[in-house]
Order: sequence, then structure tokens, then C-alpha cells
Amino acid sequence: MDINVSDRTYVLLELPSKVEYALLALLELTSHFDKSNPLTISEIAAKQNIPDRYLEHIFTNLRRGGMVQSLRGSKGGYILSRDPSQIVVLEVVSLVEGDRKDKESGDTVERQLVREIWHKANHASLGILERYTLQDLCQRRDSLKQEGLMYYI
Repeated sequence: MDINVSDRTYVLLELPSKVEYALLALLELTSHFDKSNPLTISEIAAKQNIPDRYLEHIFTNLRRGGMVQSLRGSKGGYILSRDPSQIVVLEVVSLVEGDRKDKESGDTVERQLVREIWHKANHASLGILERYTLQDLCQRRDSLKQEGLMYYI
């Protein structure tokens, strides 16, 4: 098996569906943050093409983690608990995926070497994920939408 890592098509870390859906749903809530009107799971699921039942499970974790609030009643739904500029992507990943612990170090030099390299790759990934907030993602999305606009006369 030949793997060409220089062309950057090899995927080492896969984006779990649960994390992707959580971020998409939270971006939807971020878009409505200033309007202070809650969104239902059905509204979010329809806009982002996410299965309702799956999204309910994700929102249970997000609510327990204090990232979103649920509002009851006919005009109920979900809102962000904090300002989108204060919610870091790594925090979302951690809430949705749960805690992951590193395996115990082996006793051989080779094992220590392999774990050291893997630890560095993990550290780099964590550094990137903690650098971005929901607000950053929302601004980038809006920027990409603007670039995609074409005007015809």
C-alpha cells in the first residue's frame, strides 16, 4: 500500500459525525444569537440536514455541559448559554466526544518514541481547535458566502 502523504490527501484524523453535527447546529444558534429567539431541534435539523433524533442526543450533551439552554413552551427551543466569541471549538469537541485519556507509556524506547511523536501530533491538533471560536467560524462562513456572490447585469 503506497500512501502519498506529501499531496495532503491522506487523512489521519477523521471528523466524527457527532462533532460535525454539533458544530453545524451551534453555528445555526450563533446566527440567531443576537435575535434572542430560540430555535427548535427540528428547525436546526432541517436547515443543516441532520437527523432529528441524533441532534436531540447531541443537544442533551451540550445542555448538560452548559453550552446551550433549553426554553420550554410554544415559543421554546434552544439558545446559546454564552457569547459565541467565548465558545471554543475544542470545548465543543470535548463535550460531544467526552474525555479521552492517553494510553500508558510502554517500557521500551521504541514505544516511548512512537508515543512521543503521536503526542506532538495530538498537541498540534488541540492547539488549532482551541484557537477558533464559534464566532470565528460564523465570520468565516459569512466571508465565504460573500465571496461566492456573483452579480450579473
